Amino acid sequence: MRRIDFFDTTLRDGEQQPGLNLNRDEKLKIAKQLDRLGVDIIEAGFPASNDGDFHSVQQIANAVKNSSVTGLSRLAKSDIDTAWEALKDSPIPRIHLFIATSAVHMDHKLMMTPEEVIRDSVEAVRYAKERFSVVQWSAEDACRTDWAFLTKIMEEVIKAGVDVINLPDTVGYTTPQEIRAMFKYVKENVKGAEDITLSTHCHDDLGMAVANSLAAVEGGADQVECTINGIGERAGNASLEEIAVALHIRQDHYEAKQSLSLQEIKRTSSLVSKLTGNVVPGNKAIVGSNAFAHEAGIHQDGVLKESTTYEIITPELVGVDTNKLVLGKLSGKHAFKNKVLELGFDPPEDELKRVFKSFKQLANKKKDISDDDIFALLVADKFEEETKAYEMLALQVNVGTHNIPTATITMKMPDGQETREAATGSGSVEAVYNTLERIVGSPIQLDDYRIQSVSSGEDALAEVVVHVTYAGQTSIGRGTAHDVLEASAHAYVNAVNRILAEAPSEQPEPSLHS
Repeated sequence: MRRIDFFDTTLRDGEQQPGLNLNRDEKLKIAKQLDRLGVDIIEAGFPASNDGDFHSVQQIANAVKNSSVTGLSRLAKSDIDTAWEALKDSPIPRIHLFIATSAVHMDHKLMMTPEEVIRDSVEAVRYAKERFSVVQWSAEDACRTDWAFLTKIMEEVIKAGVDVINLPDTVGYTTPQEIRAMFKYVKENVKGAEDITLSTHCHDDLGMAVANSLAAVEGGADQVECTINGIGERAGNASLEEIAVALHIRQDHYEAKQSLSLQEIKRTSSLVSKLTGNVVPGNKAIVGSNAFAHEAGIHQDGVLKESTTYEIITPELVGVDTNKLVLGKLSGKHAFKNKVLELGFDPPEDELKRVFKSFKQLANKKKDISDDDIFALLVADKFEEETKAYEMLALQVNVGTHNIPTATITMKMPDGQETREAATGSGSVEAVYNTLERIVGSPIQLDDYRIQSVSSGEDALAEVVVHVTYAGQTSIGRGTAHDVLEASAHAYVNAVNRILAEAPSEQPEPSLHS
């Protein structure tokens, strides 16, 4: 039975999703969880795009223990050199080169002839191979590329020493039948194809990314490129969790195995969801909140008698627990640390102390603390406590049926001084945000506001995610608190602080497809 490698590009292609900006610490948290999940390759970023991506890729390459780490690169020697500096200390230095091969891309975007694209690809692969143990080359928009040309350029880069060739459906245009046929064709007609790994990377513009990825596997692909929760450009990418579980449940059909720890899927999905601010839909396959819920009476009756009547996937397979309430205000640090380790985190001592303090504060307000509550505290962005940024010290809101909502906020300013301001609004949240805007001293545009409970019950934690535009830049902010208004204020402040902290050199480059 052949083996399928999982190439996760959540931190590269996934982060290209509009409005999504992860800081270095958040990327590292996701990378470590992907390592625990057991993905074969982590695409950590595009090192040559900016200083922030370079240092993030370098940090991840040095921190990840089991997965292979790679970085995206154009064919330019300067890009390859930068990628080498970021990845040279990893156990298996790996690079991902790309260039478009479809006529529409070569003519209108690259303005290059097919011969020039072949020449540059061969030169780049040879140059990269002098440094990297594994060289991957991607034919951007392969699914709209002429097969004769695709065969020709693949044979040339194979002769140049490439190890992996990726044939992506860059714009989500193809169908399962077409991509299956393409992989079968190159497998049978490209000289040397048997000596390399063929990879697939499908986008979801027509809602067929997972189906196309699995069809590519049927056609001969031995590597699947995907993201957690399917995040990414436009409509996103193929969802790792859906492909992984499909290969597992239908092993009889695909006749392929994998090395993922499937019980880490739910935890990985939740981490990416919280850090990116992308809420997973309730009806999302595998990881949605309703994935294992049964409403219809006949379904409930069948499941109670024999689970396989309506459940082809057990919750335990992907790490969905019954959410036992095991901690409370009398729980000590040792028990808390054990729970943190059980959840897959191993924070340094100072970080553990901070989270334990937050846990005790929550426990004084909430009788029972769930795993989801602790998870929320662990991934909470406490940026303002660690840098010279805005820090909310006190919040008071006066609201009533016949009163004008008024918010008063005491804030620690970036220079260390304290200030207090008040403002009104048509609602309590607007009053809070108008007050914060006064304190900051310049307009803040609220582009999106979402709120959800972390767990069930009337005393559940509130989690707020906001998208704002400030000083010409967009940012995501997150806030978690027992009180909805407090969580809303923290999210707003967090978004502003993230913008102020980002140096101009760390602003993302224009999006790149592969």
